[in-house]
Amino acid sequence: MATDCEAWLNSNPVEAVDLSDSYQFGDEENGLGGNIDDKINGNWISAPAGTVHEARLKAKAKRRLRKNSSRDSGRGDSLSDNGDAVRSAAPPTSPKGRVLDRRSRLGKGRGLPKKGGAGGKGVWGTPGEVYDEEEVDVRDPNYDEDQESCVYETVVLPLDEEAFTKTVTPIVQEYFEHGDANEVAELLGELNLSSMRSDVPLLAVSLALESKASHRELTSRLLSWLCGRVLTRSDIENAFHKLLRELPDLVLDTPTAPQLVGQFIARAVTDQILTKNYIEGYKGRVDCEHARAALDRAAVLLKMSREAGLRIDNLWGSGGGQRPVNQLIKEVNLLLQEYVLSGDTVEAERCLRELEVPHFHHEFVYEAIVMVLESKGDKTLQMILKLLKSLFDSSVITVDQMRRGYERVYMDIVDINIDVPCAYSILEHFVDKSFSTGVIDAKLRDLCPCRGRKRFVSEGDGGRLKPESY
Repeated sequence: MATDCEAWLNSNPVEAVDLSDSYQFGDEENGLGGNIDDKINGNWISAPAGTVHEARLKAKAKRRLRKNSSRDSGRGDSLSDNGDAVRSAAPPTSPKGRVLDRRSRLGKGRGLPKKGGAGGKGVWGTPGEVYDEEEVDVRDPNYDEDQESCVYETVVLPLDEEAFTKTVTPIVQEYFEHGDANEVAELLGELNLSSMRSDVPLLAVSLALESKASHRELTSRLLSWLCGRVLTRSDIENAFHKLLRELPDLVLDTPTAPQLVGQFIARAVTDQILTKNYIEGYKGRVDCEHARAALDRAAVLLKMSREAGLRIDNLWGSGGGQRPVNQLIKEVNLLLQEYVLSGDTVEAERCLRELEVPHFHHEFVYEAIVMVLESKGDKTLQMILKLLKSLFDSSVITVDQMRRGYERVYMDIVDINIDVPCAYSILEHFVDKSFSTGVIDAKLRDLCPCRGRKRFVSEGDGGRLKPESY
């Protein structure tokens, strides 16, 4: 064997080569870096230096590939060169090494998040956990002694004239719809009115002058509610001072503005948000005729209140759906009684419009028909029929409200018949007249109930009852 190796070396001479690099990059684990003859992949070879160096690099790359393979990284175990099992972590580039969820990789647990969801980046803690106040560290480089005695509060900038109009006008207009003065007080309390406080009553009264009587009543209630909560009595007085000075401009849009402002002043004095000597303070100092007319109107109303018992608190009336149902029913009955006495259809229509309850017109139709059933003679029937026809043609009472009024009478005719024995026949006659004049349609006419005659037949029927339509 030695003779063969010696012959092979003689036939293949090897040049002297520096094998320091080969030793550096060789198989340090096996300690064979300085020999030419080497063992690669379990086989002893003998080759030139360049070939040996390349073979060593390839063998080491193969060993690294085996260690970093996905099969071995999945198990987490690899074998070292000496055959010992070594626990190795998967490289970051391995697909199985990426942490895509919080479940355990060992097959244990129920798959729930770690630490009950309280761990991880960007997590505040477990649900329901309450944190204590963070103590100030005096050793903090940014520590400032003055911060401990600081009081932080939200600063609301004061409103200018333009912002005041844009902010307060929608609040007052919404109040005309819902009528909740407490909500208005809360919204105004969140604003920094500063010197614009006296402009709140001025704006509210100016909007009410162009609105209905029910809105003026709501405005008087609003001023009374805000005084002492958001506004002071001096703010109310300053607002009426400005209002009297602006009357020449208000008259252009509302010709009755002096009389209406005088009623506002009288109501404010009655509600004790203006002093009793407020009007007397203007005596001999008023040059504007409109302001003088407003003050005279207020003085006359207050004098009538003291001497004749005029109720200033009901000066505007209480229109709209803000009133109780019982009060609305009383006013409807009073309206019908006045119409029967006067016969003025135009006045009755105006009074019904001023009630401002279009959703309650079915009650008007119901009470009108009941009045016909309880009346004696044909005069009331003709007058009520004329009124309903006029209101229906002018669209004051809609088709739906008219139908609901008739249907309510149909439902209550049994109880009405107890007090009015001939109610069925009168109702049938009135319904026929209503259909002939065009107040109701044929479908509603056919729904009219009729009282059937139930009687025993003595002969031939065996005591059976006659049907309802007999």
